[in-house]
Amino acid sequence: MSKILVDTIDTRSGTSNMTIGSSNTSQITLKSGATLTNFPNNTPAFFAKLSGNQTIAHNTQTVVAFNTEVYDTNSAFDTSAYKFTVPSGEAGKYIFTATAGYSNASQGVGARYQLMFNKNGSTEDFAGDWAQASDASADPTFNFTTQMNLSVNDYVQVTVYHNTGSDRTLQSAWARFFGYKLIGV
Repeated sequence: MSKILVDTIDTRSGTSNMTIGSSNTSQITLKSGATLTNFPNNTPAFFAKLSGNQTIAHNTQTVVAFNTEVYDTNSAFDTSAYKFTVPSGEAGKYIFTATAGYSNASQGVGARYQLMFNKNGSTEDFAGDWAQASDASADPTFNFTTQMNLSVNDYVQVTVYHNTGSDRTLQSAWARFFGYKLIGV
């Protein structure tokens, strides 16, 4: 094995791509404790949750009040408007996941519970899923993941809906919203 001692490896003038290894290379090994820097990561990224239970009115699409951040890499999640907004220079494809769960949702079979991601406040531009209660004492909990192509200043909120005939309690223990930008796509 040969050893090359250098401080910088760079491309020659007029080129911008560098290849390390060849078709014979199957593994590149770093010394224990060494790190690679300046690689892209999946940011912006955020994780938000409810600080307390939220009452959801019957037959009303309601924005979930995710008012507590677990983390927010780019300060892009607004805990007062409950939305993630794409920061400057960060347009692209994003993955979002949300979880919602109700308690004491004692409504008959077929009651509808819905979870949606709304883009820019539009009920016409959303991704979502819904579930029906399977028995009269169900406490439905569900989660949904989607991918969205977003431009700078687009925002995404989570809304829920139910048609059970009266107000229902969205449990803070089960309500989560997180997302991140995909890299290399």
